[in-house]
Amino acid sequence: MKKLLLVCTATLFLTACADKENYESAVLLEMQAEKDLKDYNLDPQEMTDCVVEMSSKGMPGAFPFDPDRLASYQKYTKMLSMRTIEDKQKMLEELRTLFGSPKELADAHSNYTISVMDCLAAIIKKSEPEIEEKEEKED
Repeated sequence: MKKLLLVCTATLFLTACADKENYESAVLLEMQAEKDLKDYNLDPQEMTDCVVEMSSKGMPGAFPFDPDRLASYQKYTKMLSMRTIEDKQKMLEELRTLFGSPKELADAHSNYTISVMDCLAAIIKKSEPEIEEKEEKED
């Protein structure tokens, strides 16, 4: 019985890690294409870490390995794939069904967008002293 419990727990943990890693990869792809990051010369990986952490807090589920949170990672990953899909209307309908309703899809998109904006502001603010030092050296 203990072995079965251990196997089930290990399987859940590996699946959870894979779901979160897939979401992180999708966010990283978005951040690498983000014009603002290029303009401000910000690190896409730092931005990805921030966005994943912040958006995860707005996802359903009480803790990181909650089944609802794991399902959200999968849904958000699919939502972020919208840029690469040719038939956007079909994908939009699929996402609405996947999230349960157009409102839940809009809420998820809003959570992601707010996370991106908040992280961008925080990282830019954190890098301001470096920008000021660089400008002073150039003068």
